Amino acid sequence: MDTSLTGKTAMITGGSLGLGRAMAEAFYHAGARVAILARRQEPLDEAAASIGARPSQTAGGHIQAFACDVTNPDSIAAAHLSIEENLGAVDILVNNAGQSATKAFKDITDEEWQQDLDLKLMAAVRTTRLVWPHMESQKWGRVINLLNVYAKTPDARTAPTSVTRAAGMALTKVLAGEGAPHNILVNAMLIGFIKSDQIRRMHEASGENISLEEFSTNAGKRLPMGRMGEAGECANLALFLASNAASYITGCALNMDGGLCKVV
Repeated sequence: MDTSLTGKTAMITGGSLGLGRAMAEAFYHAGARVAILARRQEPLDEAAASIGARPSQTAGGHIQAFACDVTNPDSIAAAHLSIEENLGAVDILVNNAGQSATKAFKDITDEEWQQDLDLKLMAAVRTTRLVWPHMESQKWGRVINLLNVYAKTPDARTAPTSVTRAAGMALTKVLAGEGAPHNILVNAMLIGFIKSDQIRRMHEASGENISLEEFSTNAGKRLPMGRMGEAGECANLALFLASNAASYITGCALNMDGGLCKVV
């Protein structure tokens, strides 16, 4: 199965840590020119240096960091322009920026709702709108939206995340329909409990006097597969969806959760 990305430029938001970093590494080793985006320059530079320190396993691999606040339209536009100037037009977009917080609905302010919409929905709208014309003109493109399983099975105290992620799933389906005639494939990955920076924050917030590894192990025991997923496992799915190996898959919301979600 050919998952080479040689000659392709990939743009990954939230690319400095966790799942974004794992996907960036997978794309780099598949030969892509990878642009990783996040707000803070230091972790971006560290990630790019660490990944780029090892030769790409496939010809063409290159990685570069671009500081960007995806809640700011001007910042997104500037980063996109810089990527085009340095790496070429974007062929593969991974909308990965986001974070989750739990809170009772009655306590969520308008400002918090708007912040969540800007970070998780409007950022994807704006980045996709910028890269779409190139994908359409060349009759090839990939958009992968990172959501979570609450988009399908929302639970109490998961707003506004469940609402914005469900909107992201609808956006995925709309774009898949519009992109299909142009060979632009648009899919979503619905994440469950994966070892990432998000889990580190959950560990810190729990106040439990145990190590992060023990916290992850204990939490994983409650899942159908008896363990949390690894960031690299998510990266494998993203690489498949970004490649020509997934040439007839579009409009799908794929659960990446070890059996957690009760909806297919």
